[in-house]
Amino acid sequence: MNLLAVKPIRLLPSQLVNQIAAGEVIERPASVLKELLENALDAGATKISVELESGGAKTIRVTDDGHGIPRDQVMQALQRHATSKISVLEDLERIATLGFRGEALPSIASVSRFSLATNPLETTNEGWKVAGEGGELDGEGMPVRQVKGTTVEVNDLFFNVPARRKFLRTEQTEFQHCQSMLIKTALSRFDVGLSALHNGRSCLELGVANGQQDEENRLRRACGKKFVEQSIRIGHAAQDIRLNGWISLPTFSRSQPDLQHLYVNGRAIRDKVVSHAVKQAYQDVLYHGRFPAFVLFLEVDPAQVDVNAHPMKHEVRFRQSRLVHDFVRYTVGKAIAETMPEAEQQDAGKYREIVDDYVRPQAGTPDKPGLVHSAWPGGRPFPVQAAVELYAANASSRDFAMAHRTDGSDPEATPQMPALGYAVGQLHGIYVLAQNDRGLVIVDMHAAHERIVYEQLKIQYQSGIPTQALLVPLAIDVGQQEAAIAAQHEDLFLEHGFRVERFGDTSVVVREVPALLQRADTDFERLVRDVLSDLVVYESSGKLEQAGHELLSTMACHGSVRANRMLTITEMNALLRDIEATERSAQCNHGRPTWVQLSVDQLDRLFKRGQ
Repeated sequence: MNLLAVKPIRLLPSQLVNQIAAGEVIERPASVLKELLENALDAGATKISVELESGGAKTIRVTDDGHGIPRDQVMQALQRHATSKISVLEDLERIATLGFRGEALPSIASVSRFSLATNPLETTNEGWKVAGEGGELDGEGMPVRQVKGTTVEVNDLFFNVPARRKFLRTEQTEFQHCQSMLIKTALSRFDVGLSALHNGRSCLELGVANGQQDEENRLRRACGKKFVEQSIRIGHAAQDIRLNGWISLPTFSRSQPDLQHLYVNGRAIRDKVVSHAVKQAYQDVLYHGRFPAFVLFLEVDPAQVDVNAHPMKHEVRFRQSRLVHDFVRYTVGKAIAETMPEAEQQDAGKYREIVDDYVRPQAGTPDKPGLVHSAWPGGRPFPVQAAVELYAANASSRDFAMAHRTDGSDPEATPQMPALGYAVGQLHGIYVLAQNDRGLVIVDMHAAHERIVYEQLKIQYQSGIPTQALLVPLAIDVGQQEAAIAAQHEDLFLEHGFRVERFGDTSVVVREVPALLQRADTDFERLVRDVLSDLVVYESSGKLEQAGHELLSTMACHGSVRANRMLTITEMNALLRDIEATERSAQCNHGRPTWVQLSVDQLDRLFKRGQ
């Protein structure tokens, strides 16, 4: 039966339209709280207080000290698509506020018992209040005592939409979602004070953060003490894009991506492009299956970001997603690589400004690899084929006290203590024990040497990749979109030693591959498919690089000093100096720590000294 022929087309009632809109943007009490907090921030609030009852299902009350709403505009503010934030199409293309559609207040009012009291003047405590339920307002409003700012109260959420209300979870679960929303807001604006009560009991009290110490205190409340102690603060700007915030050290990781906060122009979002870039930056230093933690603030020209991509504004679209991806990966990766041992233990939380100019990688030009300052005589990289014998050969040229004295200072003077100190012995042929200014350093010599060899192998691999032509070119059937992507990114494949060409509308052919991978019996069809899949989704892929690195990691593992290899004191100290000069040296290629520090205080506690 043709229903269109039976039922006439007619306009929906405004109340039903608002309820449909509410279904798009209001999932639970936390969604209401999000919209009200965003309105308060857009209103220029410096202090926001929140009161919740029954996880927000019974009551949500948000009070701010923002600029308020003039009396003659209060009723208009509760009409759908009424906003002060955009007026022409050009405004929509450069959104600089958190809200802009004018749907939040009427949508919330349509599914609750709602009231709004506001006062735009500092000279009087007389404001104006409107109230109603289910989207029907009780008249034009009334005078009310109200200081400058706005108070919005939402009671009995979904009272008139039972089908939606039954999907709400327990009070504790809904409160946890509200608490998460409060934390996200607190992290987005350190210049705004935020307090919250739940069932009359304080659950959050954060003043305005004035300075680094206050910011770290707020960060500690939101992400935990351990995150603050095991994170570094970064900042980098280039090409009208800036990234700053905190990233966890590789030693602090999570089993789930639950401690990852991303803000784009102040808006909390979930973005697969940025998340993928951060994941790639950590790929060499995290244990398998672990996730980094971060609080990152990305600032991009508003004209380059489409914030109108999701009904709940949880996602955005970047007009140059490849640029954003590469910039984030470069900034985070460089900060991790430059975190040397002394910084990792002593300066967690210290601000690191990435000063190198970022240049977007061009087709056919591999990223500039990080340099490893080898302690090998003359500073040149050690030969890979001699890796196993590195600390046995030429050991006499690496006297631990004088090998790095290049400043012309008095050779009789006491040398400055290096970050990892000087070796005092070896334990069970596995661990090197060293003493530094802070106490005892324990080094897993195989894991540490493995990282050193791996970083050197990467430099050699990136400086020139030997390729090998396939005797029989490999034809792969793909979709039409993937075939077009392969043709578009031929230079990307060439950078990593692959010659991949489009062959017809729905296939590609692989003609050359890296010689190392050919000998490793790599599944090239699966690898190419994975790369094309990444390029479709992220406009970037690290799969080719990762495949090469996995092989180099295996080579480094087999080419490093093994357990039960007895080293001399000079060889141990040479190893310590190379660790200090090697990027990402705090973890081996598999994400395990290469060394740990025990302070004198920790040792005293172990032996109960002074107790």
